[in-house]
Amino acid sequence: MKTLEINALSKRYGERLALDSLSFTVPPGEIFGFVGSNGAGKTTTMRIAVGVLRADEGDVRYGGAPVDVHTSARFGYMPEERGLYPKMTVAKHLVYLGRLHGLSTKDARAAMLRWTERLHLSERRDSAIDALSLGNRQRVQLAAALVHDPDVLILDEPFSGLDPLAVQDMAQVIKEKAADGAPVLFSSHQLDLVERLCDRVGVVREGRLAACGSLDVLHSAGPARLFLQVDGARADWPDRCAAVAAYEAHEDGILVELAAGHDENDLLRAAVDQGRVRRMAWQRPTLTEMFRDLIEPAEPAEGAVR
Repeated sequence: MKTLEINALSKRYGERLALDSLSFTVPPGEIFGFVGSNGAGKTTTMRIAVGVLRADEGDVRYGGAPVDVHTSARFGYMPEERGLYPKMTVAKHLVYLGRLHGLSTKDARAAMLRWTERLHLSERRDSAIDALSLGNRQRVQLAAALVHDPDVLILDEPFSGLDPLAVQDMAQVIKEKAADGAPVLFSSHQLDLVERLCDRVGVVREGRLAACGSLDVLHSAGPARLFLQVDGARADWPDRCAAVAAYEAHEDGILVELAAGHDENDLLRAAVDQGRVRRMAWQRPTLTEMFRDLIEPAEPAEGAVR
């Protein structure tokens, strides 16, 4: 398996710059989560990666070579806007797509049987696409991306509209494909799933990469926060504490951002002078919180002081 490389992609739609020298890589066996607000450039990037769109500048490489029509035929792509033929049955649709990807009729049928079984669609093989529920259409779309055993998997909002069981099935398939060595790139607004599944995350904002790395790396790049519960302390005591850069009041305590040059011991000493410290613990931000800090304009949170 080889590395998927997104190299300095730029793309304009009229006066709007959709991508601005966007670059990242997805090594073999890695699940890369691609997140950002609507219109940030995620879908444009994916469409360029599979050859549906052409970049104005930059290119996409696989194994060091530019991706062409022959290379992209080995990619599995699940678009956000589903592209299924509504009147075809599930079985005929998947066999047809397998044949388009160069499989023999025998191999395409075998792949259809394997993936409909794997994705719990066996009883729906003879159903027309437009007779399926949204969740089952999603499963068929994933099967369509996998039917030719692709070398790269690119999924645009694959979990949209799925029930918990379908999410579990799809997540397991994604992990299995990565375990086989394929680079996996997917976008999602469901940040809890991204946090659970991905080895690395790229946050895109207005066509540029605002942050990229493992969750540990992204966590370490953020401000140091501690949750503190002090019985008997005045509500405004952090205002007078040099170790506190900012804090946010909660019902059972405060969430503190440490000031530069101070550590948790400085904060603890100050807190002990105010009352009984019942709890102090590092607060690891969720991906949702990091996303908010990276994407949204900097505004004080409700209850935040200083």
